[in-house]
Amino acid sequence: MVCLGNICRSPLAEGILQNKLDTTSFFVDSAGTGNYHIGNPPDIRSIAVAKKHQIAIAHQKCRQFKKEDFATFDYIYVMDSKNYQNIIALASSQDEKSKVKLLLNELDIDINEVPDPYWDDNGFEHVFQLIDSACTVIAEKLTTT
Repeated sequence: MVCLGNICRSPLAEGILQNKLDTTSFFVDSAGTGNYHIGNPPDIRSIAVAKKHQIAIAHQKCRQFKKEDFATFDYIYVMDSKNYQNIIALASSQDEKSKVKLLLNELDIDINEVPDPYWDDNGFEHVFQLIDSACTVIAEKLTTT
């Protein structure tokens, strides 16, 4: 799960998907394309909205996406087109590029980008619901194949 700073959207996506999967069988992680918050916990507003839905993410630490992540992960979900382009630019092959997907493309809705709630305190619940819906679809796909 990838967003810009790895403090709002991608930590939520990591926690939500982990909550929907057997973590002994699946490894879920998150990262940012930027290096602004490396080592920090997620934004307190992301922690709060996750906690409201009985998901703990306060233990997470922000990290930056690295080229080696292409070898580690089978799927790389990004929150918006800018971060999609940033990750695609790091790919060395078509196989690596094929792993990168916009998270909301898993849903049949009119938007394909998870809005960044950083500047909108009221946006965190909406973002949680969008990510939760997409992660439900992803979890179903992963556990039925």
